[in-house]
Amino acid sequence: MTGFNTRLVHVPAPKDNQTGAVTVPIYKATTYEYPEIGAQVKYDYSRSGNPTRQALEDQVADLEGGKHAFAFASGMAAIHAALAIFKEGDHLIVGDQIYGGTFRLLNQFFNRWGLSISTVDTRDLAAIEAAIQPNTKGIYFEPVTNPLLQVTSVEEVAKLAQQHHLTTIVDNTFLSPYLSQPLTQGADVVIQSATKYLSGHSDVSAGTVTVKDDQYAERIYFVQNALGGILSPEDSNELARGIKTLSLRMDRQMENLKAIVEFLESQSVVSKINYPGLPGYPGYESLRTQAKGAGGVLSFELNDQADPVAFVNQLNYFKLAVSLGSVESLVELPSQMSHAELSPAEQLAAGIKPGLIRLSVGIEDAEDLIADLKQALLSAQRGE
Repeated sequence: MTGFNTRLVHVPAPKDNQTGAVTVPIYKATTYEYPEIGAQVKYDYSRSGNPTRQALEDQVADLEGGKHAFAFASGMAAIHAALAIFKEGDHLIVGDQIYGGTFRLLNQFFNRWGLSISTVDTRDLAAIEAAIQPNTKGIYFEPVTNPLLQVTSVEEVAKLAQQHHLTTIVDNTFLSPYLSQPLTQGADVVIQSATKYLSGHSDVSAGTVTVKDDQYAERIYFVQNALGGILSPEDSNELARGIKTLSLRMDRQMENLKAIVEFLESQSVVSKINYPGLPGYPGYESLRTQAKGAGGVLSFELNDQADPVAFVNQLNYFKLAVSLGSVESLVELPSQMSHAELSPAEQLAAGIKPGLIRLSVGIEDAEDLIADLKQALLSAQRGE
C-alpha cells in the first residue's frame, strides 16, 4: 500500500477535470444538468453530492482505513449524524469523559427521541459489560479523553462490543488518522472534529464520519442528505489543503510538546502532568499498541503556590482560547472554560481541579514557547 504521507498529498481527483490542474477544483454549482429524462447521473443537487466534497471524503476514508467517509459543517454535525443512526428505545453506553458538547447533544436532544445512555469509565471492561442492557445498541467513547488524557483501548472495547453485537463509535479527534486508525482496530464508526488536527489552521469548521461497510454508510448518508449539514465546497477545499500537512504539523507539535514536558517537570509549582506519551503514565502501554504517538495536547496541575488565572492571563504565544490541534499554541483553564457549567463539587468529582491547565501545542519554536511558560509561571507565583 502507498505510504500515509504520500496519500496525504495525492488526493483522489474527480474524473471530469480536463485542465490538468494538480489540485481538485472548487465546484460551486448547486445543481447539475441531466442529459435527458431517466438518465443516471452521479450528481444532481449539491446537498446530495458535490465533486469537491467527494474528493475530500474519498481521501478521508482512505486515510482512516475505511470504505466511506462523510464531511459535515462541524464536528457536532458529524457526531449528530453518527448518533442519529439509532432509534427510539435504543440504549448506548457512553464514556464518562467524552466531550461536553456530546453529552449535551445526548441529554438535551436525543433523549427526546427516547435514546437512553449509561455513562461508564470505558477503561474498565467489566463496567462496560455490567452496563449492557437488552436494548443496548452501541458503545461511544474517546480513546484519549479531554482534558485528563485518559486512555481507552479501542481494540479491547471493540472486541467486547462484537461479542454482544454492538456498534463501536469512536471520536478520534485527539489522535487523528495520522496517529491512529480505530477502524483497523475493530471500531465500526469513527468521528473526527476536522476543525482540529485535520484542518490545523483555526480557519475551517468541519467534521467527518468514516465507516467500514456499506450498511453504516447508507445510514450516515441518509442523515447527511436528509438534514443537509454538509461541508461547503469552499471549506472542503480548505480542509483538503490542511490535511496535506497533517503529519508534518503533528510531528512538530509532538516534538515541541516533549520539550515543554521536560520543562514542566523541572518546575516545583507543577504538581502533575497528564500526557499518555510519558513512560509510566496510566495507559501508556495501551496507547503504544494503537497509536504512533500521543498527540499534541497535554494538561498539568499547578499547586497552591501559583495562581492559575494569573498564569493563563500572562501567556503571550499560548492564546487563551478553546479548541486544539492548530498551528498556533492554545491554553485553556477547564474549571472556568470547558467545564464552567459544573459546580465546584462536580468538577472535583470529574477530576477537574482549579489548577488544571490544558495546552494545545503548536508549531512555533520550542524555545519561545518554553520562555513564555516560564515568565507566566514566575508572574503567577508573584501574584501579578
